[in-house]
This record gives sequence, structure tokens and C-alpha cells, in this order.
Amino acid sequence: MRRILLMITAATLLLTASCKGVDPDKIKAGDTLPEFSLSSEVYGDLSSADLKGKVTYLCFFATWCPPCQLELAAVQDTLLPMFQDEEDFRLVVVGREHTDADLTEYNKTKNFTFALYPDPDREVYSLFASETIPRAYLIDRDGVVVDAATGFDEEHFASVLASIRELLDSETSVEL
Repeated sequence: MRRILLMITAATLLLTASCKGVDPDKIKAGDTLPEFSLSSEVYGDLSSADLKGKVTYLCFFATWCPPCQLELAAVQDTLLPMFQDEEDFRLVVVGREHTDADLTEYNKTKNFTFALYPDPDREVYSLFASETIPRAYLIDRDGVVVDAATGFDEEHFASVLASIRELLDSETSVEL
């Protein structure tokens, strides 16, 4: 019996040790936006360099993900009407593991009025995280991540909207 307890304890310690250091969040608030580029046959090319000087809301989603659907609906119904006419605002929505064809078909039922950029091989997503969607990042004009969120929460989304307004109304970055 004692031998079995020792084996269980050793296995637990080994498993715990192997899980330490695994952080699905590669980019967090306070980090600098990594360099990336997206390519869409529908919307053209977009790179992180194109976002310099812009307040950016960047989100990753999947067409099959229920919380992602909630976030994209909030983006369409709330965020976009508030900020679409702001010259210094940029919305970047990325379909993780989706192609242009997937996103075009998906948008036939959703009728979103914003661009959906494909990331079929997780090349861009993998710069930000290793797992979990939706993920959203608010980036200031200097390319600093002001907010990083996993999942979708209406209260948090409302605070992000307020932060976007503050960033747009300010010449400087929002304090972290």
C-alpha cells in the first residue's frame, strides 16, 4: 500500500512539474504587439505595421465557438457603431483555423459588416496564445497591449469600450 501511495505521489509531482511553465497567454497587457501579417483574398493584406498610430481592437474567433458568436455580435452591434467612423481606430477580426472560403460562407449567414481575416494555420494566433478562444486585445497607438481578454464577458467588454474611447480622446496611452 505504501508503495502505491509513493507511486501516486511521484506521478502527481511529475504531472504537476510538466504542467508548470505552460502558459497559454503569450501576449499580456503591457506587452508590445508582435509583428505579424494577414492575407485575405477578400480584404487584402494587413500587417501589424499598418496598425501603428491606431487604437486597435484585435480579436481571434472560430465559427463553431458559442462565446465567439457572442463577442462578434457585440462587436457588430455595439463596438462598430461607436467607433467605425473614428479615423484613429482599427478593428481586426481573425478567424483561427479558417480560410477565406470558410469565412465568406460563414458571413453569408451572419452578415457582419467588418472584415474577417483568415489564419488557417494559426500562424498569427500562435504569436498571441497557444489555446483558448475567443481572445481579444486592445492595443494603443504605440503598439502596447492595454487589455488582453480570454472568453467573452459583457461587463469586461463594456470596460474595453470605455478604454477605447479614452485612448481615442487622449494623445497618450491609458495607464495599465
